Amino acid sequence: MKLLSIFSLLVTGFLLVGCTPSTQPTPDKPKFDMTELNYKAAEKLLINSGIPRESVVIMATVVNIDEIEKSSTLGRLISEQISSHFILKGMNVIEMKFRENVYMKQNEGELMLTREIGKLATSYRSNAVIVGTYAIGNSAVYINLKIIDPKSNVALSATDYVLPMNNDIDDMLGI
Repeated sequence: MKLLSIFSLLVTGFLLVGCTPSTQPTPDKPKFDMTELNYKAAEKLLINSGIPRESVVIMATVVNIDEIEKSSTLGRLISEQISSHFILKGMNVIEMKFRENVYMKQNEGELMLTREIGKLATSYRSNAVIVGTYAIGNSAVYINLKIIDPKSNVALSATDYVLPMNNDIDDMLGI
């Protein structure tokens, strides 16, 4: 009888362990920390740019590479997280949402047209403009970010990284 009770407890324990949700990512739903990936990309941009701390920086909305006048929740969130990292590192990031003279498109974010960058940078005495694009693939989103010198339009720094596709990314892209 005692042996049967021990056996029942062991079987129940094995069954419960088998029923617990796995914390490991599955191939079709990879788990990753998007904020951490965006912060790492921002840090690479910052280190390679050579712009001094406390510089004035303008952050443009990261846009869809195939439709540069369009963005998404994903593009806007990437922009927010990149700008947050720059702020945490002591940069003076101009919040463009409160500016009326920036080309704004509803539900798209602050889109910067090339001809506007110089004007904006001059009016805000900006040392740099951060721009970026994303491309949607079957299994991932590919992101490119650059820091541009607004006086010369020369790229001072660039980085690329990949966000694996999952349900959150699908939702933010509207897929």
